[in-house]
Amino acid sequence: MRNANIGAALFTDRPISRNSLLWLGLGVTAAIFAVARHHPLLYWGLLITLPALVIALVDLVQSEHSLRRNFPGTARFRWLFEWLRPFLRAYIVESDLDGRPFSHDERALVYARAKGDVDAHPFGTELDVYSGEYEWLAHSITPNPQAPRDMRVMVGSDQCARPYSASRLNISAMSFGSLGQNAIEALNQGAKIGGFYHDTGEGGISPYHLKHGGDIVWELGSGYFGCRDAQGRFDPALFRDRASHESVRMTEIKLSQGAKPGHGGLLPGAKVTAEIAATRNVPQGEDCLSPPGHSAFSTPKQLVEFAARMRDLSGGKPVGIKLCVGFPHELFAIVKAMLETGIWLDFIVIDGAEGGTGAAPQELSDRVGMPLREGLIIARNALVGADLKGQVKLAASGKVASGAAIAMNAALGADWCNAARAFMFSLGCVQSMRCHTDTCPTGVATQSAARQRGLVVPDKAERVARFHESTLHALHDIVVAAGLNSPDDFRPGHLRQRINVAEMRQMDEIYPFVAPGELIAGTAHATLRRWWNAADADSFRRRDLA
Repeated sequence: MRNANIGAALFTDRPISRNSLLWLGLGVTAAIFAVARHHPLLYWGLLITLPALVIALVDLVQSEHSLRRNFPGTARFRWLFEWLRPFLRAYIVESDLDGRPFSHDERALVYARAKGDVDAHPFGTELDVYSGEYEWLAHSITPNPQAPRDMRVMVGSDQCARPYSASRLNISAMSFGSLGQNAIEALNQGAKIGGFYHDTGEGGISPYHLKHGGDIVWELGSGYFGCRDAQGRFDPALFRDRASHESVRMTEIKLSQGAKPGHGGLLPGAKVTAEIAATRNVPQGEDCLSPPGHSAFSTPKQLVEFAARMRDLSGGKPVGIKLCVGFPHELFAIVKAMLETGIWLDFIVIDGAEGGTGAAPQELSDRVGMPLREGLIIARNALVGADLKGQVKLAASGKVASGAAIAMNAALGADWCNAARAFMFSLGCVQSMRCHTDTCPTGVATQSAARQRGLVVPDKAERVARFHESTLHALHDIVVAAGLNSPDDFRPGHLRQRINVAEMRQMDEIYPFVAPGELIAGTAHATLRRWWNAADADSFRRRDLA
């Protein structure tokens, strides 16, 4: 390994340097034996030198890692600092505005609101207001302090017998299995206290989702967990029984997830415990597969017909879909299917590529899926352009952690927002990035009973409710400052984006926003017109326009 640059001065080609820990261990051990006969207390030093010597000898003869074989003992410092790197970076190196996916300041805001601490920021913004990344909301010279504090939104089309009054901020999809039982309980109890809903995630409705009586949105993915037959197909009878539960307020058909769109999943049989098996309606101890696509439908028309069937089976409760936008013509095809069949979905949730997950292939998280802003605008244009926005509500999910984020999404067409990681922070999550290892240090994303012990349900439930309440209070402050009556009054012109240090534009000067019915009548926006013409209500494939 001549000229190796491993980041340590010890890693050179000289044999004495390469085997420094081995020689040091031998030398010190020999010295201890030579001197300790006169000073017996020195024998205690063998507790350090002998293990170090054994480690170096093991590294010298093993064949799995070339670095450890060439630099016995000393190479392990690389793994030590690699393990410490995330913690050192988070607590020592990063500034308040650095850090991904959430910066220190973003996390600190959630912590403060969850604990009921002062969340005011002194001395002015730390953001670079002339950066190309800076965005802001326009305020009015005539604020409206009389704006109502009740900002709920009614979800349910004219075809829905039991519409639901939803909060402007709710808990996004997180499954039991990804989160531990204490985390699920605390989230649901917090939702009960605060009057907002808790999305189950595609892992099904567990006893912990129902224990405290908080409102539930049952998410159904391609595995149909909780309402599947032995072959993994949708079981109407099981769905009807569980969807009729009083706590289940709506049902959400998951088409794709922002962090890993188009990707299924496999829960190994060893992790399918009795509780998870009962929740998902799968055999205990056997591999649990969630395929990439649905078996209950394969065309846009079949999708809306399936949603209508689910609405009937649930007793008239709202049914919607959740997706990360990929090809826009596919979303437009669903809108065309609603127009041609006369069947309305009750809501659509747009999940952004910046959304979180417990585990996903990095390529999918980094490079597949449309970011929330573009996806939300496309969905807004599809519904408004087809004159369906009054029937079909639109929600946004993806890195929402503040009242400003809710207001900005509202300006782009969202009726409400869902958040997952922000509510995890309210439970005590420290962004240790161990969600996929079952070693979450705060007991949130783990099934370890010992680690979950630190998450005390009643205490964390109060924090969940406080974060929600304080965030909606901040949203109300923004509505007042903008001179509006409701978040529904935000328009694209309220949201401004800096293009460069000398240029700013409104969102409706950057992106097209169609008028009601414009897609049906024939829009002048060439790209939207092309997507609309390419959409086919009978197929998700692009219509051949040649």
